[in-house]
Amino acid sequence: MKLLTLNCHSWMEEYQEEKIKIIAKTIKEKSYDVIALQEINQTINEDIAFSNIKQDNFALVLIQELEKLGCSEYTMLWDFSHIGYDKYEEGLSIITKHKIIEEGTYSFFISSSKDREFWKTRKVIGASIKVDKQIIDFYSCHLGWWEDEEEPFRKQVDKLLSNMKKDRLTFLMGDFNNNALTRDEGYDYLMGKGIRDTYSLAKEKDCGITVKGEIDGWDANKNDLRLDLILANKEVDVNYSKVIFNDKNGPVVSDHYGVEIDFNDISEGKSPTSISGSYML
Repeated sequence: MKLLTLNCHSWMEEYQEEKIKIIAKTIKEKSYDVIALQEINQTINEDIAFSNIKQDNFALVLIQELEKLGCSEYTMLWDFSHIGYDKYEEGLSIITKHKIIEEGTYSFFISSSKDREFWKTRKVIGASIKVDKQIIDFYSCHLGWWEDEEEPFRKQVDKLLSNMKKDRLTFLMGDFNNNALTRDEGYDYLMGKGIRDTYSLAKEKDCGITVKGEIDGWDANKNDLRLDLILANKEVDVNYSKVIFNDKNGPVVSDHYGVEIDFNDISEGKSPTSISGSYML
């Protein structure tokens, strides 16, 4: 199975339409099974397309672009966390070509705040997806910062893990706003909960860097950062982990690079190994 996570910085990029086409073309070529997207915006005053999805919802526009390319098998989920830049409903999306099981969608707050007007309000969106005979849970995540006194990262992690089904293979995909190269902060806190980093499990990997220079939320950054991660609650057989959309593996399409992994279909191999001590809150 192939997974992709990408913080899209949507509708705030130059040449946005061209970049949507690049993302869609890559999805078609790579044939990802599940895609987790963050900063998926839609304009507050735009007309409704269906449900809570408006016509300029970035994920919907991406789906429409995929359909133009002949990829009609993908479906999307979306929900928004907060108002961004006074004009967007900023949210998260999961796109998949697999069947989402009945009552298998989740959206919940991981921040203490539930005020959509407060930009630090955070939600995650999840889906239970049937792959062959196996049900796997996937979450698209966009968390806060380690040292944030208003919305501390550790509390958001605790809420996220408390909502997960411990007996089911689960992937946490997204922008965790904590540098995996920094010790004794958010990344180590996650690892201390028994969560596994598919980058560490991968047989083949690159440097893993997904952010270079200053971006929103990291205004004074001068370091290379590994903020975008694909994590699992069990040990899985990962063939490779690769950074894409980084001007090496595809053009840059956002202020974050994307991460893709390929792991062996667990229905054809050994069962994933449970991690003892997981979810100790």
